[in-house]
Amino acid sequence: MAEVKRHKVGIIMNGVTGRMGTNQHLMRSILEIIKQGGVKVGDNEVIMPDPILVGSLSDPRNPKALEELCAKTGLEKWSTDVEGTLENPDYPIYFDSQSTTRRLGWVSKALEAGKDVYCEKPTATNVEDAYKLYQLAKAKGVKHGVVQDKLWLPGFLKLRKLIQEGFFGEILSVRGEFGYWVFQGEPGGQPPQRPSWNYRKEDGGGMILDMLCHYRYVIANIFGPIKSVSCLAATHIKQRWDEAGKPYKCTADDAAYATFELENGIICHIDSGWMFRVRRDDLFVLQVDGTKGSAIVGLRNCLVQSADETPRPLWNPDIDQPIDFFAGWKPVEGEDHYDNAFKVQWELFLKHVVKDEPFKWGLLEGAKGVQLAEMAIKSWRQRCWLDIPELKA
Repeated sequence: MAEVKRHKVGIIMNGVTGRMGTNQHLMRSILEIIKQGGVKVGDNEVIMPDPILVGSLSDPRNPKALEELCAKTGLEKWSTDVEGTLENPDYPIYFDSQSTTRRLGWVSKALEAGKDVYCEKPTATNVEDAYKLYQLAKAKGVKHGVVQDKLWLPGFLKLRKLIQEGFFGEILSVRGEFGYWVFQGEPGGQPPQRPSWNYRKEDGGGMILDMLCHYRYVIANIFGPIKSVSCLAATHIKQRWDEAGKPYKCTADDAAYATFELENGIICHIDSGWMFRVRRDDLFVLQVDGTKGSAIVGLRNCLVQSADETPRPLWNPDIDQPIDFFAGWKPVEGEDHYDNAFKVQWELFLKHVVKDEPFKWGLLEGAKGVQLAEMAIKSWRQRCWLDIPELKA
C-alpha cells in the first residue's frame, strides 16, 4: 500500500470558546475532519488540520475557558499570546469567530503577518472597514475566505438543483421568514437563548447586521445579484436581562423587514425577528414562486408544487375553506447523507490553501454582505429605496 502524503496545516483559532465557534467550527468541523483522517485530496494524499486555540488575555475568562475546551476535545495546544502565534510559521491559517467588534483588529494583524485568513461574518461593523480587509488581503497576496455556511445546507442544495433543472420556469418572487421567540431572561422566567450583546448596538448587535450578511450571499449565489434594497427595522422589546441577571436597555434592532429587487427582476422579501412565535416548517423558510412551480425551502427539507398540481381556489368567506393548502406539496428527495455545512466549507477552504483549488467566497464577498446591511440601515433611517453600489475586485 502506498504511503499517504499528509499536509499538516496549523490553524490559529480565535474565538472558539463562544457558542458558534465551539459547536460549528471546532466540534463539528475541524475535529470531525481530524477524526475522518483529514481532507482527502488524492488517492494517497490528505490535508490534516493542526489547531491551536487562542484568546487574548484582555478577556480574563480566556485562560480557563481555553483550558477547559482543550480538556473537553482532547486537544493539547492553547495560548493567550495571540500575537505570538501570529509570528509562528507553523500556523499559516488564522481563523476568527469572535464577536464582530473584535474582528477588524485581529484579522488585520493576521493579514499583516502574512497569514491566510478564514473568518466569520460580518467581517466588520461597516463597509469601509470590511472593504479595507479585502484590500489588505489582496495587497499581501494571501488566501482568504468568509463563512457562507447556508449555501451547503440540504434545503438550499435541493433548491439549487431545482433551479438548475428548470423546475420553476421563470422565478417571479421569493418570500422568507426567519426567527423565533428569544426569552427576555427576566427573573423567574425562561433564560434567554442568545447572548446579551446581540441586543446592544454598541457591542455590534442588531438583526440587520447579523442577518442581512447571510441573506446577501444566499440571494446572490442562488437567485442573482441584488440591485436595490428597502428595509424597515424596529426594536420591539426594549428591555432584557443579561447573563448575570441584570436588566439592560436594548439599543439594537431585534426585527427587520427587508425587500430586495434583483438585477434579473426577481423580488425577494424576508422578515426577520427575535420576537416571532413559530408556525412554519422551520426556523428559516423561503417560498419560491415561478411560472411552472413553487417550492417551500427550509434548512434541511424542500417541498414543491408544480403548475399542474396547483389548486384552483375560489374566494368565499362564508364557508369553511374546502382546500387543504398544506396537502398539495411533495417532498424533494436528496442524498442519503449531508455533511455539516460549516465543515463542507472548511474543507473547501483547506483545499484552496493547500492545493490552490478555486474558492470564491473571500473577503470581498464578506464586504458585500456588510454593504447590504449598511444600505438597509440607511434605507430604514431615510425611509426609502436605495441602489447597491458596486464594490470592485
